[in-house]
Amino acid sequence: MVEAPEASAVPKYVLTVQRLLDAKLEQVWRCWTEPELLEKWFCPRPWFLTDARIDLRTGGEFSAVFNGPEGEKFNSVGVYLEIEHQRMLKSTDAFLPGWIPSERAFMVSEARFEEASGGCTEFTFRAMHWNESALKEHEQMQFHAGWRKVVDQLEEIARSLD
Repeated sequence: MVEAPEASAVPKYVLTVQRLLDAKLEQVWRCWTEPELLEKWFCPRPWFLTDARIDLRTGGEFSAVFNGPEGEKFNSVGVYLEIEHQRMLKSTDAFLPGWIPSERAFMVSEARFEEASGGCTEFTFRAMHWNESALKEHEQMQFHAGWRKVVDQLEEIARSLD
């Protein structure tokens, strides 16, 4: 018999990005929750995002198409697992909208936001994987270098908002 993990269990296979953004919390939140803004920053250039869909509720769809500079296209579809307004977004590709199991569960993502002094936002992103193989695959996709660029782009777009 397999024992259930404790509620305070820490995920084992995690990639993390953390940064203080020179942008207000409300602006950063908008960048994560408005499809037209998400499309402006969520891929490291020269890649770009299209067809973003955000149904901001538990079980709601979070999806987009990642487009490469040579015509590559990758669909990403998942659902929100948990939402705390202007604090946290947790989603997964393990399910499709309607709680339909996906063909391949890759990760659970968690974006956390905290207001910091000087009109800044403390931002943390965690990609939590089911196993070491998925984590290594994500690292080989240049997770850290890509997210450094993406967070720069996020900060740039967030700062441009009123």
